[in-house]
Amino acid sequence: MEDWKAGMLAKAKAGHDKDQLYVIIKVEPEYVYLADGKKRTLDRPKKKNRRHVQIIKRASGELQTKFENGSKIIDEEIKYILKAYQATMVSEEV
Repeated sequence: MEDWKAGMLAKAKAGHDKDQLYVIIKVEPEYVYLADGKKRTLDRPKKKNRRHVQIIKRASGELQTKFENGSKIIDEEIKYILKAYQATMVSEEV
């Protein structure tokens, strides 16, 4: 069984947002709530079935710590983390 935690990075496997990167905001038994900081903000997270989401094990330690401590998180932090992750993926492909 996979360990789903708020603050982990995830990728949509199905739906119109397929291959879109998100940060997991909230975890429920059947669903996860995802945000990307742009279209899907912390105020309007995307509710997605767990079967349609792939966890990316590499998570932002700083963001996970904030979720665990209940610290305030802003959309700009999520955008920054996703952008940094995408940049590392591009540089690894080259």
